[in-house]
Amino acid sequence: MWQSLQQEIREGNRKSLARCISLIENEVPGYEEFLQTIPASSTPVIGITGPPGAGKSTMVDSLIGLLVDEGKKVAVLCVDPSSPFNLGALLGDRIRMSNWYNHPDVFIRSLATRGSLGGLHPKILEIAEVCKIADYDYVLIETVGVGQSEIEIAGLADVTVVVLVPEAGDEVQTMKAGLMEIADIFAVNKADRPDAELFVRNLKMMLAPAFATTQQEIPVIKTIATEKQGTKELWLKIDELLKHHYTNERRSWLLAEKAYYLIQQKRMKDVQKKELKQKIDTVLEKGEFNLYQFIKKFS
Repeated sequence: MWQSLQQEIREGNRKSLARCISLIENEVPGYEEFLQTIPASSTPVIGITGPPGAGKSTMVDSLIGLLVDEGKKVAVLCVDPSSPFNLGALLGDRIRMSNWYNHPDVFIRSLATRGSLGGLHPKILEIAEVCKIADYDYVLIETVGVGQSEIEIAGLADVTVVVLVPEAGDEVQTMKAGLMEIADIFAVNKADRPDAELFVRNLKMMLAPAFATTQQEIPVIKTIATEKQGTKELWLKIDELLKHHYTNERRSWLLAEKAYYLIQQKRMKDVQKKELKQKIDTVLEKGEFNLYQFIKKFS
């Protein structure tokens, strides 16, 4: 099954791609062996992130339009907040990207964070790799927007765009450490609002120390995504970074974190919290409990 799925995905079968993503999400037996057979791909991954309400989905919608007009094929992974009841995605992006769901050159998949603190789906690395072996020219990943903990996208994407709005002044102050580290490009969206120029000026001043250290200026692009203004300039800047063999040094850190997590999961697969509690209850009934003596038997 898995071998035929990979062949169908490489041939551009959208249903097979969607099915494969579902199988990986649900950890269907054989998915790990399937992932081990996926060849390396150079398909660029572009991350779109930023605080809630910044207009990320509208920005992605506009970028899709630009790419389709250029004859490109695009896969879009939209990571939505999870429902607290069934852990499914809330699918807010379906409203803003409704024009593209049936387009032959566009594949859009909504993914739930499922409680992940990094603003991404727990299987985002695996799903992105599957999309990269399909016949798409670009993979766009839009994240939830959870602030400073949203660092995973920086390691996953070849270029990371942080979308902000003029009213985000105080928010930028609280998030600036994370933002300065993950952003390759800043898009100040809704730039027709009051104080947009002041915000852009302050943002550039805030970035100046980072530029002095790295000798690489972080571009700040003004956009009005609802009117498709500035998105062409934004795309040209993204494309420029991609064409100049821009390398993402943070990717190795993300892969190290992911490798650590997967190894941890495998080693802990036989350890269940419920069973731990029962064993602890038994020890507590006998007298004093020493946590470090207790865990020694598991090491």
